Amino acid sequence: MIKKLDKLILKSFIGPFIVTFFIAFFVLMMQGLWKYLDDLVGKGLDFITIGKFLWYVSASMLTLAMPIAILISSIMTFGNLGESFELVAIKSSGISLLRFMRPLMFMAVLFSCITFMFANYVIPYANLKFVTLYNDIFYKKPAFELKEGVFFTHIPNYAIKAGKKDPDGKTIRNVLIYEQTNYLQNNTIIAETGVMTTSADKKFLEFNLTNGYRYQENGNIADTATEYIRLGFTSFKKLFDLSALQKQTTSDTVYRGNFKMLTAGQISRTLDSLYKLNDSLSVRMNRTMATSLPYASGQDTVRQTIPAVKTSYSRFDSIIPDSARYQVTESAINIANNLKYNIENAGTELENRKTEIRYNKIEWHRKFSLSMACFVLFFIGAPLGSIIRKGGLGMPLVVAIIFFLIFHLLIMFGEKFVKESIMSPFLGMWLGVLVLTPVGIFLTYKAMHDSQLFNKEFYNRTITRVKRFFNKPKDPLTT
Repeated sequence: MIKKLDKLILKSFIGPFIVTFFIAFFVLMMQGLWKYLDDLVGKGLDFITIGKFLWYVSASMLTLAMPIAILISSIMTFGNLGESFELVAIKSSGISLLRFMRPLMFMAVLFSCITFMFANYVIPYANLKFVTLYNDIFYKKPAFELKEGVFFTHIPNYAIKAGKKDPDGKTIRNVLIYEQTNYLQNNTIIAETGVMTTSADKKFLEFNLTNGYRYQENGNIADTATEYIRLGFTSFKKLFDLSALQKQTTSDTVYRGNFKMLTAGQISRTLDSLYKLNDSLSVRMNRTMATSLPYASGQDTVRQTIPAVKTSYSRFDSIIPDSARYQVTESAINIANNLKYNIENAGTELENRKTEIRYNKIEWHRKFSLSMACFVLFFIGAPLGSIIRKGGLGMPLVVAIIFFLIFHLLIMFGEKFVKESIMSPFLGMWLGVLVLTPVGIFLTYKAMHDSQLFNKEFYNRTITRVKRFFNKPKDPLTT
């Protein structure tokens, strides 16, 4: 009987989980697509490049899709069982809610481990490939598209405008081309008509122009005398190099050291190196101070050797000879300026190291906190479903979104507080888990004791009793 119950709960959970996971994953992926849509439009990208870009963007969304899918599916599962009174029958047979939840507890642990493995190994690789591909796309110039009456300026040293384009897409009329080949003036080509063709390898654009003029000015900057040439033509061929419009391929080794591209073990080693750099910076700064101010750490040898001599001076300048006073003053000013410069540089470098340490710790804690969130949100969703006793995508979806928004906002605020050095990395990145864990324990306790927490009739009866208490007629003997 117990095995049948385990199969029942697993079968009831797997279906909603798969559906909600892919829905959440698709919504988050579309959100990432809209974020970078402006950088993709007009670049002439092929479907393979777009597909890679979407995969790399969506990979980092899985760590958010998994917790929300577990939350919604657990609410739906126990809500459906409660709505059909199956939970009542199971509890009446002497089986506790925690025993009934046990198979899904193991599933939550399994999903937590999968989320951690994905966040620790797959997402760093996806982030590395995404940053490399995104920068190549971002710096890629738009594909060649000549519009009527608009200058196309993305080919280096050229500005091209066509007054009109025929429906065939190749024939252009009233062509104007500015060519910047010297520092004196833009050479100009004007033609009545032209035909655009591209080479087979898409690397060159050929303009076959007819009935026009080429205006050119020859000379140099040193000589003000220039030669102006006006050349008429009945046919003229102009080639444009389109290599500048092609997407470049950057090696991913450029971004490999970023903290978002590292596993938890690699981040730990990076943190050790950063701590050692901080220590070496402090040692270097102390050595600089000792070199510039050797008397600061020493003893007063004059006072030790001649303790009986008592002297007093109103100013330090009075003990310096007049011939050496200027030199000593300038030397002191230079030492003070050098110390100020070294201290400012050391402070800036130390602050940068601290910021880098915080960002590495944020990424390290994120890998564990998001995986733990799967387990915590399950203990919120399962008891909520058994208390609400409503199936489908109505009430469960609304409640799940509310709790997930609370969790997500806590993570966002915690990360922001860590970056601003208001919170420690542990407290900031685990803020959502730390806040929702007591909520999950409370809801589980209420579900185990058949709480009427979300029962509308319970609140109606409570409000009626309160009204009766305040509207109770007063005893005339007491007035």
